[in-house]
Amino acid sequence: MAMRTIPGHPALRGLPAIWLRDSCSCNECRDRHSGQRLFNVTDLPADVAVDSVTVTGDAVEVVFGPDKHRATFEASWLARFGTECSAALDERTEAAKRLWTAGQIAANLPEGNWPRYLIDGAHREECLHALLTDGFVLLHDVPAEPGTVLTVAGSMGFVRETNYGRLFDVRVEATPDNLAFTGLPIAPHTDNPYRDPVPTVQLLHCLASAAEGGESVLVDGFLAAARLRAHDPASFDLLAGTPVTFGYSDGTAELRATRPMIGVDPLGRIREIRFNNRSLLPICLPPDQMAEFYAAYRAFAELISAPELMLTFRLGPGDCVLFDNTRILHARTAFAATGQRHLQGCYADLDGVTSTLSVLRR
Repeated sequence: MAMRTIPGHPALRGLPAIWLRDSCSCNECRDRHSGQRLFNVTDLPADVAVDSVTVTGDAVEVVFGPDKHRATFEASWLARFGTECSAALDERTEAAKRLWTAGQIAANLPEGNWPRYLIDGAHREECLHALLTDGFVLLHDVPAEPGTVLTVAGSMGFVRETNYGRLFDVRVEATPDNLAFTGLPIAPHTDNPYRDPVPTVQLLHCLASAAEGGESVLVDGFLAAARLRAHDPASFDLLAGTPVTFGYSDGTAELRATRPMIGVDPLGRIREIRFNNRSLLPICLPPDQMAEFYAAYRAFAELISAPELMLTFRLGPGDCVLFDNTRILHARTAFAATGQRHLQGCYADLDGVTSTLSVLRR
């Protein structure tokens, strides 16, 4: 049966009758406690139409046919949709981020103070907004006591437990299962690309710093990918369209995940970076495509390692850096294996951060 169209009332913003009927929030349509729908789309009339529209101030009352159901919308709410709304804003994509070079972000470093964060809702909101928009925030004066990083993570969401546990120590070990547990330099990378889903937030809390070396480095992976797209679109498309496999194995875990290095949404916007040379497994492509892929891989790696993108700083005891692990690559410089550099880390997720921020803003 053909669906009837709505009258061209300007208050309805050109929105179809089926969309309006599905968006009704009356007590008959939505649970008044959870706000969740009480019907399925198949429960709606197949020939739903708008019979009449009444506007009173900001209230737009719509009567639908053929069942005469009534719904009331706020005109200001309807204005968020309509003919100008080509796609919902995905806050995980580049469209909702502020991209930066090292010099730009260093001039206005996203920083916070842990004691103030705990008691000042506005300051906490600023810190979480920075984490989502700039990709990271550096909290100072976090007590340099083991396990405190879990408290920081719990203040903004939920700890993601992995095979490394709820909490992991980053320090030199006698028999390391990961190069992170040595004094060697670590190139810019995202963590756990071999995991599906990947942890989307990482926290690193400094308990002790090395006498020399061991500086931390952050890189805006979205900016690096955007530059690749601008200057070498063929390489960008190749990395965004070619799944590669990352892997990790030790005595208790065998992990694999296959995704492109550059993840994009259906509109082509950058949404995720997975980049870790240590855990990239042999590329599985026809031999005649290998050289082209490696040329694109190298071009992206060179952009990521460009000095102007590498924000370098030193974590001191009590500093805790929180960053978006789907966007921000992190690295460190070498330090003497005898040094007492000790970080504790854990993982969390962006949806928890977004939820906490939304509640703060109510």
